[in-house]
Amino acid sequence: MAEKRDYYEVLGVAKTATDAELKSAYRKLAKKYHPDLNKDNKEAEEKFKEVNEAYEVLSDASKRQRYDQFGHAGVDPNYGAGAGGGFGGFGGFEDFDIGDIFGSFFGGGGGFGGGSRRNAPQRGESIRMSVVLSFEEAAFGCTKEVNITKTERCSSCSGTGAENGTGVETCQTCHGTGSVKTARRTPLGTISTSSVCPTCHGTGKIIKNPCKKCRGTGNERVSKKLSVNIPAGIDDGQTISLRGEGNAGINGGPSGDVLITVSVRPHHILTRDGTSIMCEVPITFAQAVLGAEIEVPTLDGKVKYTVPEGTQTGTVFRLRGKGVPVLNNSARRGDQFVRVNIEVPKNLTKKQKDLLAEFAKSVGDDSYTERKSFFEKLRKK
Repeated sequence: MAEKRDYYEVLGVAKTATDAELKSAYRKLAKKYHPDLNKDNKEAEEKFKEVNEAYEVLSDASKRQRYDQFGHAGVDPNYGAGAGGGFGGFGGFEDFDIGDIFGSFFGGGGGFGGGSRRNAPQRGESIRMSVVLSFEEAAFGCTKEVNITKTERCSSCSGTGAENGTGVETCQTCHGTGSVKTARRTPLGTISTSSVCPTCHGTGKIIKNPCKKCRGTGNERVSKKLSVNIPAGIDDGQTISLRGEGNAGINGGPSGDVLITVSVRPHHILTRDGTSIMCEVPITFAQAVLGAEIEVPTLDGKVKYTVPEGTQTGTVFRLRGKGVPVLNNSARRGDQFVRVNIEVPKNLTKKQKDLLAEFAKSVGDDSYTERKSFFEKLRKK
């Protein structure tokens, strides 16, 4: 007699495996080697028998204890005595439903049971769309109107699918389950399989007089205009959800949502980073040297800002509270950061150049602290 493999090895589990781990391993292997999926494959048939034998022993607490203590001899009195393995009709698996195996992998779909789940209430599909906003609309919020086409519960039959005055009957073929079972005997035992009911096509009900408006579906397509409140502080790419405004549910399930993704047009001067606003403002050489009051564009309009004398190019100033309102807390706002760039004049006249040269001579190098520091470091090299 061929030596039997260790049952734990057959199922691919550790000796400390829990009942749930044993069951999970068995189902995977039973699906893999099942004869219906391995036609004329003797090796798969033998594997299927081996898997069933191993699970039949290890899933029984008393048999598992004897097996752990005495090995195969503890559960098979003929083992080692020249007998033929003592399998005996799959060891208690003569009649089982292959749908139980496949159901754990496919959720009851694909014709392997799951009729009750198929007829359970299901949430309707959500509708996705986009809306374009200006820079200011995104910052301060606004109201937009959008047009959608969606499915709703039929206004004529109230979602039953049956013409007014008639009803919906339970399918007599599947008795409302949406699936039918068939059993057939094989050399490996009696195997039951589930499939979609051919009479009701899985719905579990029969409508003899379908509603003329929805043609028995229970839903109708309608066009609607929705008013959408855009919150202040929303940013490009963010999504607003309108709960329950999507397509109607199935079997009395809730409606889906309308998901609106925001696209924000860029501003011609301002840029945004979260709740902060950035902009660059050019100033003249004289304004940088002497200081000046300049105009700065903001979300609230132009504001005055005094540039101190001696301002260097690239200097950044902060305007507190002039940024974007915080999403869902519009009482708080970010800041605006203003970077000044000194514009060097071009196309000077001879007189202007002479005056500038005289100015440079009068100032000397001592007034240019950064320049002086740079060349001192350079000389040290």
